[in-house]
Amino acid sequence: MTTPNTTPLTYNGYVTQIGTMAVVQTTTVSGVVQGVDAAFNAIIPQMLNYAELRIQRDLDLLPSLTTRTYTLTAYTNSLQLSVNDFVTVQNLILQLTDNTYYALLPVSKEFIQNVFSNPYYYAAPKYFAMIGGDLSTGGDTYNNIIFGPYADNAYNLNVTGTIRLPTLYQQATPSLAATGTTFISTYLPDLLIMASMVYISAYQRNFGRQSDDPQMAQSYESQYQALVRGAGVEEYRKKFQADAWSSESTSQAATPTR
Repeated sequence: MTTPNTTPLTYNGYVTQIGTMAVVQTTTVSGVVQGVDAAFNAIIPQMLNYAELRIQRDLDLLPSLTTRTYTLTAYTNSLQLSVNDFVTVQNLILQLTDNTYYALLPVSKEFIQNVFSNPYYYAAPKYFAMIGGDLSTGGDTYNNIIFGPYADNAYNLNVTGTIRLPTLYQQATPSLAATGTTFISTYLPDLLIMASMVYISAYQRNFGRQSDDPQMAQSYESQYQALVRGAGVEEYRKKFQADAWSSESTSQAATPTR
């Protein structure tokens, strides 16, 4: 049994004090403090994965929004998108042959199947519907989009949606421990630490909070929830989805409300 180590653990660009929580031996490699316990080191990537994916899902971060361009196949009404391209699709902009653009309207797949079922009626598509994914023989998974009507030309299509941001989990190796950074670790380090501590505290109690210290994981969870509420408001402001669809924070004094 070793004594609790109170040396801050530096991993992938952020520091957390773990000495009061766990009995962990450390070593210093190239100026970076690392754990020497194999079981502890093995859970660090999973801890980072848990923390960053949770934050991305909770906040719908503006930097996760991107646009990619595809080309429709003439005389067809479908398009395949790799699941690696988008997490969610938000809008589709069609480029006509005269270089004008317009947004397609999202509808149900039943609407397209009933109204535009004729495969010999061709025109510039005006509607689209997400109809789910499929697994190709090559192992890639695709999300399928159908259009109405069938395309009469090989139009360019600009698709805007959210992606998975790069994560520390993908860089979770000691050689990158001192230099690896992401948007979350740079601009939301408080959330990253709290979310990581929720996972670590649950791991230490074998994911049974009622066993030894029923309050520990819950305390980190409460702090995480307090932080994510503030960060969420900030993300809404970035996207002009805050109070009265503005980018301003809610005023406690201004009347009437915006």
